[in-house]
Amino acid sequence: MTAQENLTKFKQKGKLKNFISRLSTDPDQALLAFLESLEVEKNLSRLTIRNYSHYLRRFNVWFKEQGATDLTQLDQDVLRAYRVYLARYSDDQGRTLSKKTQSYHVIALRSWFKYLIKNDFAVLHPEKIDLPKAESTPMSFVSIEEIERLLSQPELSSKTGLRDRAILEVLFSTGLRVSELVKLDRDQINLKRREFGVIGKGRRPRVVFLSERAADWLDRWLSSREDMWQPIFIRMSGRKIHPAFDGEEMRLSTRTVQRLVDKYARKAHLTVKLSPHGIRHSFATDLLINGAGLRDVQEILGHKNIATTQIYTHVTKLQLKKVYDKRHSKL
Repeated sequence: MTAQENLTKFKQKGKLKNFISRLSTDPDQALLAFLESLEVEKNLSRLTIRNYSHYLRRFNVWFKEQGATDLTQLDQDVLRAYRVYLARYSDDQGRTLSKKTQSYHVIALRSWFKYLIKNDFAVLHPEKIDLPKAESTPMSFVSIEEIERLLSQPELSSKTGLRDRAILEVLFSTGLRVSELVKLDRDQINLKRREFGVIGKGRRPRVVFLSERAADWLDRWLSSREDMWQPIFIRMSGRKIHPAFDGEEMRLSTRTVQRLVDKYARKAHLTVKLSPHGIRHSFATDLLINGAGLRDVQEILGHKNIATTQIYTHVTKLQLKKVYDKRHSKL
């Protein structure tokens, strides 16, 4: 079938008309077209697209509550009012939006308007949509001694404890993001070679390496299982499915991993509140302190920009000063 025949067929089905109708500045139609472009043109992950949808639908609801019907009505005054709305927002339980979350809303809005400008719509230029000043939050990381204490917390007499020990070992051995960890499948990892590939943030692929110890704990966990479900880390409670199925319904959630890290961190009486991302910070800091190059750490972590990795240099300097103060002669 020729390109012209394809186009004719497309028109006959009414799909072209529907698509063109979405290329407008009607808030809902324009948002749908933008989300489709993120999937088709940008090839973003479903999670990222879902986040964009969440932030921008909230904007659309607020925008229409102001009596607006077209995105061309967004000007600096309306934008300023939206920023005030985000700053003062609270849900039914009284929870507010952090500066970081407010920033995500505005980043999404700016990306959307960049798309509209690219498609020749006369809307507010994205360069005029400034980002809020982000909150300065301290980076959480812990020493190797504290990591060892954390790793020893799970009760190994139970399958849940064995699973949790494997999770903690893999997190510190690889520096994986929690979203990357929960997506791991059996056929993805080569325990003999102690390496595997992941598709990280921005759908960027990279190779990840396991320490001998982490590989051993992972092997112990997998050997303890009687099923052949694909997900490496599965939930131990709730409704079970047939062992012959692929086990997708059994896959552990990111929230569960965050909760178990917090539980063991409190049990270990760590000096800071630790999250899976805090373990990632500790992993990167340990690499740099032990002589790894910044570019190498950037590749291992899957950072797109070296500037993201450079935040660890300040942390390692502080850590080295602590080592100096503790170990150097007082003479």
